[in-house]
Amino acid sequence: MEPIILALQRERSCWKAKEILESSGTALCLICRSADQVRRTARRLRVSAVVCGYKLGDQPAEALFEDLPAFCSMLVLAPQNLLDQMENDGIARLPIPVSRRDLIASVQMLLQMERRPAPAAPSRRPPEEQAVIDQAKQLLMDRSGMTEGQAHRFLQKSSMDRGVSLLQTARLVLDSGD
Repeated sequence: MEPIILALQRERSCWKAKEILESSGTALCLICRSADQVRRTARRLRVSAVVCGYKLGDQPAEALFEDLPAFCSMLVLAPQNLLDQMENDGIARLPIPVSRRDLIASVQMLLQMERRPAPAAPSRRPPEEQAVIDQAKQLLMDRSGMTEGQAHRFLQKSSMDRGVSLLQTARLVLDSGD
């Protein structure tokens, strides 16, 4: 069995997923509790796949994905509305609740992926929506001295905290900047 990292916020969910994946012979599961621990473990043990929730205690999954080695794939388990907010097309997604069969099949597919796509994958958003998000990031960069990455993470976190889309949050930032 190939080792993977499980990093789900609820300990019970972690152990249940571990039992499903190991008893089916799909993967040997290493449990991590933080994004920092995932990064260290993935590099040290050259683990090729991470299964995690939308957000770990110390970092969102998308930000963690950017810090992982290129050989490491990621599957995010989360409610569909949160999965819809994710922008990186290189991350596999599976809406919860997850059936045993879907979890096993998704992890098997994840393990068969050779390498993830380059992080600069084009956005799936329509150009007019992407333009609004880019304008909001630019406003944050100009007014608050943020880098583009910081501005993007600010928009993501704000949209998660409010339970609204990234586009809606970007519009709010632009409306408040006038």
